[in-house]
Amino acid sequence: MPPSEPTRIKICGVTRLEDAAAVVGAGADAVGLNFAAVSARRVDIADAAVIAREVAGVLTRVGVFVDPTPEDVHRVLDVVELDVLQFHGDETDGFCAGFGRPYMKAHRIRAAIDASALQRDFPNACCHLLDAHVAGQQGGTGQRFDWDFWPRGSDLHLILAGGLTPDNVAEGIRRTRPFGVDVAGGVEAATKGIKDRERIERFVAAVRATDREAAR
Repeated sequence: MPPSEPTRIKICGVTRLEDAAAVVGAGADAVGLNFAAVSARRVDIADAAVIAREVAGVLTRVGVFVDPTPEDVHRVLDVVELDVLQFHGDETDGFCAGFGRPYMKAHRIRAAIDASALQRDFPNACCHLLDAHVAGQQGGTGQRFDWDFWPRGSDLHLILAGGLTPDNVAEGIRRTRPFGVDVAGGVEAATKGIKDRERIERFVAAVRATDREAAR
């Protein structure tokens, strides 16, 4: 990523309108609304529709799914205004690209990444989100993967996720130079899905400060 290009910031797993307002106020770029049935951060479709309407034109609205059926996705899209879809399971490129929205594909990392393989397997993805591999879980674990596995010199839009916090996101950006960063648990207090405004603000501030440092 060129040093002058700002790192995109996505706050994921938002379940409440007041938390979406905190994301807007902090100056993040995107909000993630999780529709995976197995997630502790799953948001009710009706609540998601309200959040999506309130942040329209301010935040990129990302809908998160894990191995959904086409009917699952359409059920959400019939009610919730989403700009981008994010798939965290074993979906194929053809499936992900079949809903008339740009899509992000998440990958659970446990070895060095071949960026050309990501491009080959998911040629229609607008972004690739790299997250920690934790057996039996499809994301949102709060665990980091080894940043030495990050692919170097790739032109793909790669998003760093997994175990990021206001205290380590600067190091993560310096180590990987991602297109964007994604955080859920790192900006929460005790309850999954309930965000902490102060942590959101600190996270965004740390990213912006690191961008300014890189631009000098």
